[in-house]
Amino acid sequence: MARVRVRGAELFHEVVGEGEPLVLVHGGLTDHYTWQAVVPALAESFRVLVYDRRGHSASTRGAGRGTRREHEDDLAALLQTLGFAPAHVVGNSFGASTALGLAVRRPDLLRTVIAHEPPLLGVIRGDDPVHVLMRAAQDGIDAAVALILAGEAGEGVRRFTEEVALGPGSWEALPDRVRATLVANSRAFAAEQSDPGWASLDLTRLSACTGPALLTYGTESPSWLPPVTVELSRTMRRAELRGLEGAGHIPHVSHPEVFAAMVRRFIEAA
Repeated sequence: MARVRVRGAELFHEVVGEGEPLVLVHGGLTDHYTWQAVVPALAESFRVLVYDRRGHSASTRGAGRGTRREHEDDLAALLQTLGFAPAHVVGNSFGASTALGLAVRRPDLLRTVIAHEPPLLGVIRGDDPVHVLMRAAQDGIDAAVALILAGEAGEGVRRFTEEVALGPGSWEALPDRVRATLVANSRAFAAEQSDPGWASLDLTRLSACTGPALLTYGTESPSWLPPVTVELSRTMRRAELRGLEGAGHIPHVSHPEVFAAMVRRFIEAA
């Protein structure tokens, strides 16, 4: 366990294993702990870095505006400071958006990208029939953020979890430790959502990315998430699209053996 100072913040991180550098980027509300079930298996083949993004858990809170670009810049600085560049980067949810955003801006820092369900609602055109799903998801996110900012973090996070990210009944199914982490990181989540560009990506620049990419979605995920992943896969030149049977928005938690094996096989074949 260690902290490193980058760009005015101290980022908590852990490094385990030997081999090519592999970085795992967590999604909104969570922290490095979300990867615990896959780290041991991945560390058998790679030098694995997990960290708490700015504003989350053991990293500096209240520093910066919480924009996605800020998280991209933090990731770039972390890779360079710790000698991990170029790295294989795996991201989940907002972490996947962060990984893809950095791939657009600094492709030299990434060897491969594996992105599971980046919530980039903005890549779906307004005239696309599935745009109604994006609008409903955005309404749910907005309602959750309003509750968080009004001092009702527990209810806001519960509603986001059940109505937007994981589905009905998911909140009570989470361990107490995880629920406490989500609530504790709710202010960082609200800050991310205040960024006007959090859900968009320059598809023209994304199409110019030539590195290998694996874009995945869960067959049991909320209906608004897979269409975003599919659209992104159509844009990237060397993107492989894969649906994870029986999985949802956090396959590294629900299906850790399958997820770790998929990551290892993709990188080995890239």
